[in-house]
Amino acid sequence: MIFVIGALLIAMALFGTPLFVVLAGLALVSFYLSDTGIVVLSEEHYKLATNPHLLTIPMFTLAGFLMAESRAADRLVQASRAWLGWCPGGLAIVVVASCAFFTTFTGASGVTIVALGGLLYPIMIQERYPQSFSLGLITASGSIGLLFPPALPLILYGIVAEVSIEEELFVAGWMPGLLMMGVLAVYCVRVGFKYKIRRTSFDLGVGLKTLWAAKWELLVPVVVLGSINGLPDVLAPWVGEGAVAGLVTVAESSVICATYLLFIEVIIYKDIKLWPSKGDGDEVVTLPKVIRESTVMVGAILIILGVALGLTNFLVQEQVPMKLLALIQEHIESRFTFLIMLTIFLLIVGCLMDIFSAIIVVVPLITPIAMQYGVDPTHLGIIFLANLEIGYITPPVGLNLFISSLTFDKPVVELYKMSLPFLLLLLGALMVITFWSPLSLYFLR
Repeated sequence: MIFVIGALLIAMALFGTPLFVVLAGLALVSFYLSDTGIVVLSEEHYKLATNPHLLTIPMFTLAGFLMAESRAADRLVQASRAWLGWCPGGLAIVVVASCAFFTTFTGASGVTIVALGGLLYPIMIQERYPQSFSLGLITASGSIGLLFPPALPLILYGIVAEVSIEEELFVAGWMPGLLMMGVLAVYCVRVGFKYKIRRTSFDLGVGLKTLWAAKWELLVPVVVLGSINGLPDVLAPWVGEGAVAGLVTVAESSVICATYLLFIEVIIYKDIKLWPSKGDGDEVVTLPKVIRESTVMVGAILIILGVALGLTNFLVQEQVPMKLLALIQEHIESRFTFLIMLTIFLLIVGCLMDIFSAIIVVVPLITPIAMQYGVDPTHLGIIFLANLEIGYITPPVGLNLFISSLTFDKPVVELYKMSLPFLLLLLGALMVITFWSPLSLYFLR
């Protein structure tokens, strides 16, 4: 009976039924058929509501929307271009750096492509970059940055997998994230040389001017990471004892981040109006509009998280992870083979599900299995998120491909070809991240 109902709910999902309805339906039916009170779902929501890290989700989401709706993208691009325009492929490197910075705080690649794509694409074409390269780079860079703190997927993984966020994940993601950016940057330099892309001479005056214009946004990582208690202790071996001294938890830091961005975008830059006034057109961005849009995303994440944790409770109760482990161990003996199969599986998941749903649904199932093969939970988190980043550009249904198709009015099949070189480069970086665990864990162990 449960398989019939499960198949029905999955069919509903394929026809557009919201994910939380499908997950809640599976959980309710499963508990009912196992004679377990459905009050478990309410209990999971209560546990979620009392989680000390829960506050980070709405606060960092609001911070990301404040950046996306303001002219922060313009200022960051101008500063990056002034300082990197002299380098071969400099403008292309600007795309990678700007998208990474933006995605770290928005947490959603679709927002990055929409916010930066329309700004960067015409500039790249004007500078005579090939169209296929330009669109492929913007599409691929749309999800770069999810490994850097304080990216929301890192925090969500920490909550679900019960891994330390500030002392483990925020440190472990730096080197793998820089590697993924680095391989794209090297390819950008190669293209710059190949097509003899025009470079702009470095002007210190212009560079300082653009840096000054974007100073408040550029200080956001310093404000956030410098305030977190525990993270500075991990950084002390690199920068010296007493060089940094965090005062607050990551949850409190998220409030500082949102408040800081609210102040600079509304009061200092005045990109976002505090309140709508008579005669304002639809193009005017107001604070109530930004709050409303961010709240909708937060609500969707929390509803999915609550019902998914309820379903996870049932799966653990029925020992599903242990049964899966036994099945896998029958056919897979080595850690190497397990990681290869995990990579293929996660790339498929990254194509079919958004990153928040994937973390909530899949992480509780694979964590105990991965531990049996000697995969550190923190390293697993970096592998997990790196795979999902790449899943966004993996054909045939990677989310970035469709967002770029709509944004730039190009057939999605063309974007498959345009993004293929970047997909291969990132897969190469993924192999290094997956099989060389010191890249993630060196500064933690």
